[in-house]
Amino acid sequence: MQKQNWLITGVSTGLGRAMAEAALTAGHSVVGTVRSEGDLRAFEALEPGRAHGRILDVTDSESVSTVFAEVEQNVGAMDVVVANAGYGLEGTFEETPLTEVRRQFEVNVFGAMATLQAALPYLRRRRRGHLMAVTSMGGLMAVPGMSAYCGSKFALEGVLEALGKEVAQFGIHVTAIEPGSFRTDWAGRSMTRAGRSVDDYDELFTPIREGRKKASGNQLGNPAKAGEAVVHIASVAQPPAHLVLGSDALRLVTAARTAVDEDIRTWESLSRTTDFAEGAQL
Repeated sequence: MQKQNWLITGVSTGLGRAMAEAALTAGHSVVGTVRSEGDLRAFEALEPGRAHGRILDVTDSESVSTVFAEVEQNVGAMDVVVANAGYGLEGTFEETPLTEVRRQFEVNVFGAMATLQAALPYLRRRRRGHLMAVTSMGGLMAVPGMSAYCGSKFALEGVLEALGKEVAQFGIHVTAIEPGSFRTDWAGRSMTRAGRSVDDYDELFTPIREGRKKASGNQLGNPAKAGEAVVHIASVAQPPAHLVLGSDALRLVTAARTAVDEDIRTWESLSRTTDFAEGAQL
């Protein structure tokens, strides 16, 4: 396997750390972004000389560009860039303050976009490379109590799909990574939970919130195997535009897409009534 230079945002824990470790195990060099000096030192200790830590807040787009330029100069040309940094915001739509929703989008959408935009000029000039971003199975299906999170991931899915069509002409691949439930801290201490204020949602949402807390640490997905899967697709000639990870994600995403297809088929005749009868006006 040809050795690559990777940049992955958010490698302190979770899937970001698992992807970084898998890439290092495969012999690649990895630039990993973190939020503290302690996390930086811990990351670089994984593989001195090939694990390069950088402190970065992905919501500071100017800093993202500065860090990427410095990495290109001092570490080398990046081959694979993974916008992984993000977090979960749980709460019913009505109870979630818009200030928290905006913060969710700042990190999950605009932070990822800043990372990919910073990388793109370098990859475009080289006419090669692989851009990835971690969305979620929640970017292809939605569940009650996660409207802000799913909204951010649906938005990122749209960005990635359009981006992939724009940059294919330059030999650049774009992949949306869509994990299901993995055994990380995502649903535990890493999740932000909106407060409760409307009793009408108790019957629906209280069991969902409590069930998610109880399941944290016991999820089906193995982060190390997810990391290996991501490293694998970076080595193939034609990587997927979508990589769903986990059997739970396969089941839930398939069901959601089937429901959309069923709505399209059921209401097809009504959809057609909205055209001008005489056709397009050219």
